[in-house]
Amino acid sequence: MKVLIIGAHGKVGRLLINELQSKNIDFVAGLRSQEQIKAYSDNNIPTQYIDLTASIEEIKNSITASGADVLVFTAGAGGAGYDLTMEIDLDGAIKTMMIAEAIGIKRYIMVSSIYSDDRSKWEASGIRPYFIAKHYADEHLRGTTLDYTIIHPGTLTDNESTGKIKVQANNEGGEVPRIDVAKVIAQAIETPSTIKKDINFVSGDEDIENAIK
Repeated sequence: MKVLIIGAHGKVGRLLINELQSKNIDFVAGLRSQEQIKAYSDNNIPTQYIDLTASIEEIKNSITASGADVLVFTAGAGGAGYDLTMEIDLDGAIKTMMIAEAIGIKRYIMVSSIYSDDRSKWEASGIRPYFIAKHYADEHLRGTTLDYTIIHPGTLTDNESTGKIKVQANNEGGEVPRIDVAKVIAQAIETPSTIKKDINFVSGDEDIENAIK
């Protein structure tokens, strides 16, 4: 197994690198600039250039070159505006799904949001375009032939890990440290029973290893 982290320079992506290293899971960091690639390579982290705004053929070549058989999509425009949010969080995500199906990569893990399927929360959030993008990317993923898992964390914080979460059926909301999101992703990668499932969660009182099984 080899994991390509698409969006490895984001906060969750960087934390996921640490988690995969701790589990001795083979991975490559998907990065969008040569400066990022140099910085990661200087720290002996394997890298692959990938530009989600590029053509499908160019992205396909990047994903193929990575040698990965698992994709984790944790890329995002990061509040850089409506246009880029649609281009990265929606179109970029869908392009990677299309490519995964085309080249035979089955396992795909999407990092989404706890309210991506709850329109009643979008307007007051202040990040409505983000939720729109995530909603339709998730919907597209569910319609593919991929062995997907969609990760829906609550409001992200930079707090220290508790290692404990609460899986929510009704999306009541709450917070969760980014480090625990990374732990959930790493656990899902190794847990076949999460295939074709959405996991909605916030901080709670159940160990991640027991909650994600």
